Amino acid sequence: MRKPRNFDAELKALGDKARGLKSRKVQQLGELVIATGADALNADELAGALIMLFETKDTARKEAWAKRGATFFQSRARRTAPAAERHAGGARAQPGVAQPSTGSKGAA
Repeated sequence: MRKPRNFDAELKALGDKARGLKSRKVQQLGELVIATGADALNADELAGALIMLFETKDTARKEAWAKRGATFFQSRARRTAPAAERHAGGARAQPGVAQPSTGSKGAA
C-alpha cells in the first residue's frame, strides 16, 4: 500500500526552496556589483547603464560584452579557488570565498 502524499508539505518545501533561490540570486547580484566596482555608481547611474545594456540590439557589441564578462569570471575564479573547489564546491562555497577578496579590494 502506498503512503499518501502530503501536498501541503511539498508545496511549503517548494516555496521555501524558491525563496532560498531568490535570496541567493539577489546576494550574488550584489556581490557581482561590488566585484566589478559598480558599487561606486549611484543607483540612478547603475539603473541607467543596465537599461541601456538591455535595450542594445547590436549583437556584435553584446558578444564583446559577453567575452569580457567571461574573461572577468575566469580571472576571478583562478584567484579565489582551485579548479576542483570551483566545480565541486557549489554556489554556497563560492560567495564565502569571493566576499573577503572583494571586501579587501574596497578597503584598499
